[in-house]
Amino acid sequence: MAIKTTPLQFIQQVRIEVSKVVWPSRREVILTTIMVFIMSALTATFFSLVDLAIRSGLHLIFV
Repeated sequence: MAIKTTPLQFIQQVRIEVSKVVWPSRREVILTTIMVFIMSALTATFFSLVDLAIRSGLHLIFV
């Protein structure tokens, strides 16, 4: 059977857990954001080239 907590106990527990969170520094956020943009651009380029290759192959087969 679960132990019921009061709203005050719940808020205290939440504050304790939030204090354990390690927040990233501004530099870490900027670097990871840049990495996401770079990886997105590389992925988009890769799939564009794959799409172009498949389209060219199908064009050669059906024309």
